[in-house]
Order: sequence, then structure tokens, then C-alpha cells
Amino acid sequence: MSTTRPEPAVIRHLGQADYEPTFAAMRAFTDARTADTPDELWIVEHPPVFTLGLGADRGHLLAGAARIPVVQTDRGGEVTYHGPGQVVIYLLMDLRRNKPGGKLYARQFVHKIEQAIINVLAAYNLAGERVEGAPGIYIADGPKRGAKIAALGLKVRGNGCTYHGVSLNVAMDLAPFTWINPCGYAGLETVDMRTMGVAPPLADVQLALANELVALLDVGAEAAAA
Repeated sequence: MSTTRPEPAVIRHLGQADYEPTFAAMRAFTDARTADTPDELWIVEHPPVFTLGLGADRGHLLAGAARIPVVQTDRGGEVTYHGPGQVVIYLLMDLRRNKPGGKLYARQFVHKIEQAIINVLAAYNLAGERVEGAPGIYIADGPKRGAKIAALGLKVRGNGCTYHGVSLNVAMDLAPFTWINPCGYAGLETVDMRTMGVAPPLADVQLALANELVALLDVGAEAAAA
């Protein structure tokens, strides 16, 4: 494996893209990458879709869920929803690379992703927090305290290469979240930034979250065409 500092991560803006071909492209990219392949962050907005983690229980799909496609994935976690008005960033990274702060372990990787979300929410005067044993970010105070606003699900291969990523709800139709037990938790309320009184343009939040991820993961960045 290369001991020199890797090339900066490439940020790709995929626009609006269907989930299944994007999922296939992530796996193909990871299959083909070498020790010198630059890491990539893919920014995308999906049409409505439910996705299932490897150990997901289909019993968490409730009445109404049949209205929306369901896709089995190879990420961790349970069932979640992706749809318009949500920032989704996929992290195609090699955690074993040497960086100034040392190599990343999966737990540290998750912690940094969660911190990036917390930082972005704070920039819009929203307080987010972690909940032990429940990956993602939750509202930290006020009447919506404990509601989920961001989710993450990752695949880390044995060679340290990752794909899948993180989603942050900005301004969505939240009804589909009521047709599932989000992340396997019955009755868990899911909110978006608009619910919390903030309605920034989606593109602004996409850029803000990408920048935070690049900074916290120390991967540099350069833009690329999709």
C-alpha cells in the first residue's frame, strides 16, 4: 500500500439519481479501486425509496410502505427512507491509508461523520446529538428532542474500503417515515430542518456537509464532473 499522502478526495455531484444504479456504481467503484485510487464523495438526491440493511427485519415495513420501492442493500443497519429534499453523501474511502492523524478505524470514521452533521446543524442554530447505540443524529433540545434528523449506514470491506454513507433531512415529505420503523425503532419520530424552522436551499446543505466531511476526515478535496 502506498505510504505517500494520497490524492485529495474527489467530490462528485450526481444530482438526482435512482438508488439502484447508484448502489451498483458504488460497488463497481470499490471492486475496481487500487491502493492509489483517490477517495470519492458522491453527493446525490434520490427519488423515494426504502433501503434495507443486511440484517433488516422486513417487519419494520408498515402499512403504506408498499407505495414505495424497497431495495435490499449490503450496508449495516435496518430500514431507512431516502427521498427528495434530503442530502445524501456516499463515502467511498480507504480507511487504511496513512494520514497525518493516523489510519482511521470504523468507530472513529462513524464518529467523525456524526460530528460533521452536528457541525452543519449548529451552523443553522440547530442542536444535534448522538444517542448511544443508535447511529445517526437526533435533535438535542426543545419539543422535538429525541427526533431523528440524520441517518448513516456503511459498508466497510475487509480491505478497509467503504461505501454507502450518510443522509440529512432538509425539506422533505416526511410521511414515508411513518410507514416504517425508522432504523428499526417503533414510534421514532423523524424530522427535517424545515420542521425545526430552518429552510436553506438543499444545495447549500449539500456543500456544507461535504466540506465538513472533507475537513474532519482530512482527505482534501477537488471537484469533478459526475
